[in-house]
Amino acid sequence: MIRRVTTNKKGALTLSIESDVSLLWYVVGYGILMVMLGIYYSKKISKSEDYILAGRSLGTLVLSGTLLATWVGSGSITGGQTSMAYSFGLIPAFLLTFPVIAGIILLYFIAPKIRNLGKYTVSSILEEKYGPSARLLASIIIILAYIGIVSYQIQGVGFILNVTTGLSVEWGVIIGGVLIIFLATIGGLRSVAPTDALSSGFMVLGLLIALPFMITIAGGWDEITSNVPASHLTATGSLSTIQLLGYLLPPLFLILSDQNMYQRLAASKENRTTKKANIGWIAGILIVTPVISLIAFAASSMFHDIDPGMALMASTLVLPNVVGGILLAAATAFIITTGNSYLLSGATNVTYDIVHKYFMKNATDKQLMNTTKIFVIAMGVLAYILINYFPTILDVQMYAYTVYGAGLTPAVLGVLLWKRVNKAGGFSSMIAGVVTTLLWEIVLGKPFDINSSVIAVPVAILVLIFVTLATAKRQVNTT
Repeated sequence: MIRRVTTNKKGALTLSIESDVSLLWYVVGYGILMVMLGIYYSKKISKSEDYILAGRSLGTLVLSGTLLATWVGSGSITGGQTSMAYSFGLIPAFLLTFPVIAGIILLYFIAPKIRNLGKYTVSSILEEKYGPSARLLASIIIILAYIGIVSYQIQGVGFILNVTTGLSVEWGVIIGGVLIIFLATIGGLRSVAPTDALSSGFMVLGLLIALPFMITIAGGWDEITSNVPASHLTATGSLSTIQLLGYLLPPLFLILSDQNMYQRLAASKENRTTKKANIGWIAGILIVTPVISLIAFAASSMFHDIDPGMALMASTLVLPNVVGGILLAAATAFIITTGNSYLLSGATNVTYDIVHKYFMKNATDKQLMNTTKIFVIAMGVLAYILINYFPTILDVQMYAYTVYGAGLTPAVLGVLLWKRVNKAGGFSSMIAGVVTTLLWEIVLGKPFDINSSVIAVPVAILVLIFVTLATAKRQVNTT
């Protein structure tokens, strides 16, 4: 259960264990709306392109909303900004926004090229430059990373149900997994995108309403800062500079080649729509992530012994019921739609990059779409299993981001930005990024409590550059 803040006779904040079942109605109501929309839009699906790319029909508003909702999700609401603000301090949480904005700005310039490629998966983009082996390796990397990302979306729903009903997080995770898998299976991107856009609107509204209430309830800014460790008010918080860098690199290198974002950019009506949507996405990030950080930081001054990922959820217990309910419902929607998106995207890799390419070469479009749905379910089950092996959501988030960012992003950016990059350089970079991540995180046990991104990302970039240049010279000398 979560703990409610109360005030003793001296006016000091104290804690008592208590959940608020009344908040559940907001979550249930919004959940029903999402299911109804999912069923409605599922009837508009007739082929794989509808299921995976929404028939390339997304307008500016819907595209902006689905980009925002997909990126924020549980990664910010129970990991990212929330956990950073609670565990390490306000400024480190704010700093997490900058690499994301930098990544979106770069995507603004390369988005038309991504859309014109018209590929279902990042793996298929890599195949054109690096060959079939690179496509297979990229698919495995994406599947590993996306199962991790889905796992903490499922955990996020578990936290919400714990807050509202007192139900154990374990049972909440099971319920969350079933709901996310169901919604991803029935409608694909055709249904996910509109519900994402609606969720984005609710989330922005809920956060902006909740913030002034939260600061007031926590006793004002002076009271908040007096109740947190002094280190949480410094530039790097309770982290060293290199530890902070380990948290800033993963989101940058994930967003630059995130297949989920690429699929959405490819699903837009036209290039002009894509660029406008990127601007809307930036505006949404600049509103949502700092406000999440501030609310979680205020919660850290009130709740001293909860899971860091529950800081934002905890705030809903002390906010006015309607405000807390709206915020909780919007958070639920963000988490569920992000889980849907990554399940769908990862299952697309399994179907098109592995099953279709190696086992079902003559499959019909309908067979491929049904196969994708089967793997949505399978990946959802694996995500549920994975969450039990990481101590916090922030841990699994950084692992998933780094596996993807170090394993794929240098190679993808090589395809899009560097004409000289070759097969040897790209493939070697992918292997180097993944192997370095796994060695640092699993074999060595994350030495000095530094995230693997600090090591793995530079290694992957250097390998890409040096192997490309070395093999290019060799090719010139042999001709």
